[in-house]
Amino acid sequence: MKRVYLASPFFNEEEVANLSRAERILREKGLYVFSPREHEVREGNVGKPSWSLETFTNDIRGIDSCDLVVALYYGNYSDSGTSWEIGYAFASHKPIVVVHFGDSSNLMIHEGCHCNLMSLDELAAYDFHELERGRYSGKMF
Repeated sequence: MKRVYLASPFFNEEEVANLSRAERILREKGLYVFSPREHEVREGNVGKPSWSLETFTNDIRGIDSCDLVVALYYGNYSDSGTSWEIGYAFASHKPIVVVHFGDSSNLMIHEGCHCNLMSLDELAAYDFHELERGRYSGKMF
């Protein structure tokens, strides 16, 4: 079973709804999904140095233990944590599948990933056994 790290912001209702749908899509494909939202460190220490380090370490372990990364990306000025996770995955030689939601993309994101998808419907149709490459065709910076 392939293991997927699902990188995404989850700071507002739209992001949470898209992330929930992506979690379902990937699991319905028979993939193991590590979603940081489901592994949050929340034992009363949010905002403290111990929380910061524990969250960072937990997410790094999640990426390291997975075969590939799926990232929900909201355009050129997306969440910096998600962008960092994409960069770490690239440096770790993990295939990255980016699902674009914004109206533009930073070239470092779309050029650094294995496949660019333009919707959750495309994610649902994507074959994770073949891992086909896909170029980005939207507005870029």
